[in-house]
Amino acid sequence: MGSFTFLSVLLLIIGFILIGIEFMMPGFSLPGILGVTCLVLCVLITAKSFIDVILLVMGILAIVGIMLGIMIWFFSKGKIVSPLILKDEQNKEKGYISSNDLEYLLGKEGITITDLRPTGIGEFNGVRLDVVSEGDYVQKGSEIIIFKVEGSKLVVKGKSNYK
Repeated sequence: MGSFTFLSVLLLIIGFILIGIEFMMPGFSLPGILGVTCLVLCVLITAKSFIDVILLVMGILAIVGIMLGIMIWFFSKGKIVSPLILKDEQNKEKGYISSNDLEYLLGKEGITITDLRPTGIGEFNGVRLDVVSEGDYVQKGSEIIIFKVEGSKLVVKGKSNYK
């Protein structure tokens, strides 16, 4: 193997640091490109033969694999807190409301703007909403009532059928 100069050791260390930073950042960005470039330059400076290149690349891949394994272990154990991970549970009891919480519309009366076969548009207090009939055909202009909310789906019945 060729001689390890100060420059080759420095490139090796900087390369590993930049690749470690790349593991923390999404996408293949500048730290990853620079890290790989530093490692390639280290191999080119240090290796004197093809065997040296193979040995150095195998060593570098082993170290990068170990780094990746350690980082996966830390993330799976919760040792490193990421700003992308939600720490608090958001539920109704704590005051969090989903943007599509439509329970307040239960019992509202309106009219159909389009025929419901079984889906269409209903108008409630001047607001048009997508609605679904319970399977029955409902003609345009019929009076309807929202009797069930399933997530973001509003299920309606004709007012004459509502009991």
